[in-house]
Amino acid sequence: MKTTLDLPDRILDEAKRRAARERRTLKEIFGEALRRYLHPPIRPRAPFQLRLLVKETGPQSGVDVADRDDLYDRMEDRR
Repeated sequence: MKTTLDLPDRILDEAKRRAARERRTLKEIFGEALRRYLHPPIRPRAPFQLRLLVKETGPQSGVDVADRDDLYDRMEDRR
């Protein structure tokens, strides 16, 4: 497909030099540049790491493990 682009002289000059250096056409240079812009490579992300907050405690005196409400209150620091 043919189209007309109004490019800054500096960019066109750079593209022409690169095309000559790589023995390619301007069509190839601009086509590759647009493909890379429109479809950038997908970079793999670092795997997600969940950091757990561990609270080390020992047995607590006065805890009735049969009292569910008391246990929930203690776990949520409401006591």
